Amino acid sequence: MTPSASTAQALDRFIDRALEHQLQQTGRLPLVAFDSEWPSDCYQSEADADSPTHWRPVRQANINDLFERISLALEQPIHPDIVTFYSRYWSDPLPALHQSDRLTLLQLWNPEDGERLRSNLLGHALMKARKKQPLTLFFATTEPDDMFISLNNTDGSVWLEAPGKKPLRKIADNLTTFLDTLQPDTIQDQE
Repeated sequence: MTPSASTAQALDRFIDRALEHQLQQTGRLPLVAFDSEWPSDCYQSEADADSPTHWRPVRQANINDLFERISLALEQPIHPDIVTFYSRYWSDPLPALHQSDRLTLLQLWNPEDGERLRSNLLGHALMKARKKQPLTLFFATTEPDDMFISLNNTDGSVWLEAPGKKPLRKIADNLTTFLDTLQPDTIQDQE
C-alpha cells in the first residue's frame, strides 16, 4: 500500500469516527449558515440566504491541480500524504483531540478555499526557505496556543511548530499514524 493510500484510509476512518461522534453527542449533523456565494458539496440542503443548514464532509469527486501548481511554484515535489489529505474531502475544519490537546484539522470547503490554502502554503514555504529551514506543510492548528501541526515534505513525518520557528517536536512518523491516534471532538454549529 502506498503512503498516500494509507493516508486516505486513515482520513476516511477519522471522518467516519467524527460523524459517529457528532451523531452520538448531538443527534444530528452540524449546522452552518447557508451562503450561496460560498458554495460547497458539504451542504446537505439549500436554505434561504444566511439560514442554517446541515453539512457534512463529502468526498471530492474531481481531481484538481492545486498541488501540481504548488509543486511548480516551489520547484519541488509535494509529499503525496499532504496532497491526499487536502484532496480527499470537502469539509469545514474538523475538531479533534491528540492525547489531551485540542486541535483543528484544516480542510477545504470548496475550490476557492483551495486557492486561499495555496496562497498560505506558498507564503509559509517562502518563509521556511528564507530561514533555511526544511519545508513543512501545515494541516492543523492547536488550541488555544496558536501553534500548528505540519508534515515534513521530505520524509512525511508530523511535527508541532510555532509560526516562524523551526519545528519544535516530532509527533508521529507519518500522517497515517497521526490520524489514527486522533479522537474526534464535537463539531460546533456555525450559524
